[in-house]
Amino acid sequence: MADQPTPLGPGGFFEVSNVSRETLDRLSIYAALLQKWQKAINLVGKSTLKDLWRRHMLDSFQLLSRTNRENGSWVDLGSGAGFPALVVAICSDFDVHAVESDQRKCLFMSNVSRETSANLTLHRGRIEEIPPFSADVISARALAPLDKLLDLAAPFAKMDTEFFFLKGQDVDEELTKASKCWIMDVEKHRSLTSEDGYILKITGLRRRSSSGEAENHE
Repeated sequence: MADQPTPLGPGGFFEVSNVSRETLDRLSIYAALLQKWQKAINLVGKSTLKDLWRRHMLDSFQLLSRTNRENGSWVDLGSGAGFPALVVAICSDFDVHAVESDQRKCLFMSNVSRETSANLTLHRGRIEEIPPFSADVISARALAPLDKLLDLAAPFAKMDTEFFFLKGQDVDEELTKASKCWIMDVEKHRSLTSEDGYILKITGLRRRSSSGEAENHE
């Protein structure tokens, strides 16, 4: 078994991310609230708290280096405790929308958003039940297999939407399965936070018709 990396603290995150001190302070408020609320609500895996700044903060922050945009609308599906939605909202100029069905997790994100002045809009409900609106960027982390993710995300997409999905070691298998129903341009990037983790960047998403050709995307 590979040795576990030394836990990353706020100082290490600061060096890697090059965020401002003000942004780091806001992320530190987020981290403190997560630790506090975790005692009552299972927001993230307990074992990940020992390396919170790597497993959650940096894991989310790295998406910002992969997008070609500097602002616009960003929809995060199944946001849970706010990763990556709140990190993106705190660290960028994106207008971030978090979609989450768990009321307690929504209360947590609302509290963090208020305490950090994050530009976050919450949508509480199942993804399939949220009235869709066009997004420039769509993300999801540990939510569902890729083929299912694309089904959930497509109603929020337009022709030039960028998709970012954080995936594990089964990424190639998921891509093969999803390509049976979808035509897409894919970039696969190694995660900064996990040896077997990947970031999928997808553009040009089109659903295949029954004949295998691309259908027009609304």
